[in-house]
Amino acid sequence: MTPTLAQDIRAAAALLASATDVTVLGHVRPDADALGSALALGRALLQRGARVRVSFGEPDEAPETLRWLDEDALLTHPDDLPDTEALLVCVDTPVPKRLGRLAGRVELAGDVLVIDHHATNTGYGTCNVVDESAEASAILVFRILDELGVELDEPIARGLYAGIVTDTSGFRRASPETHRMAARLLEAGVDPESVVRRIVDERPFAWLPMLSSVLAGAELEPEAAQGKGFVHAIVGVDAAGTVRAEEVESVIDVVRSVREAAVAAVLKQDPSNPGQWQISLRSLGIDVSAVATEFGGGGHRQAAGCTIAGTAEAVLAGLRDALERAPLL
Repeated sequence: MTPTLAQDIRAAAALLASATDVTVLGHVRPDADALGSALALGRALLQRGARVRVSFGEPDEAPETLRWLDEDALLTHPDDLPDTEALLVCVDTPVPKRLGRLAGRVELAGDVLVIDHHATNTGYGTCNVVDESAEASAILVFRILDELGVELDEPIARGLYAGIVTDTSGFRRASPETHRMAARLLEAGVDPESVVRRIVDERPFAWLPMLSSVLAGAELEPEAAQGKGFVHAIVGVDAAGTVRAEEVESVIDVVRSVREAAVAAVLKQDPSNPGQWQISLRSLGIDVSAVATEFGGGGHRQAAGCTIAGTAEAVLAGLRDALERAPLL
């Protein structure tokens, strides 16, 4: 840990130690890192006597696979949040825009603590704990809780473990220090098989025909992405309407496995605005965060996302062009 990061963690812990009323926000369409981290932090603050709310801009409900992490019923609908907060915590969110309809709360809050591991983070908080080298935001929350002297119980550990295991692809990209953190979480009572099964492995039967129809239309462009190969698939509104959002999000993990392509993309049609596409990008050799940033998105060098309006053909053309300009890893 760098001296600067250690100082930022101490500053964040001091801010949280004196907090009595806190709203913790994750990004829109929260994943296990955003929501698991937020709920773990929220429970720790609740146990210290603070009033705590955890929320996100969209959709109206948390993903079904993650709701069981909310041990203390902290999840709060955006309409039920107070007008402003003395302390607003934004987790796993590199820019306010990723908060969706809650982005305006950043300017209204007294103090804003940002805890994030994205390379594209703009440091928009009054206090920022940002470390691109951390494999998950949950790791940074873990370090802050250590600084606060929080004793890990099973629900706190479970939220942190959910964020770490998913953002490291089952610890395939985890450092020795992250493995040591995971050991502490298991010692606190986490059942790793249960967490992975409920969040990652279990799918409804409807996932199979949806995946079949989507993959049937997948295309490989071996010469694209600076000759490293580009594979892509499209999830239209009809296919997406047969399954939960979790199943739609999982398609990229299948498409990215194609060995002939260094870059994978999944275009997901927005049900509320069919002319708009949510893009998931994964890469082994090209900085896809640079690609996502061109379209107003962001993320990590090997995993990023953005939203683009237009026809699927036009969106793919724009992605191809951006991949030709993107830095190599």
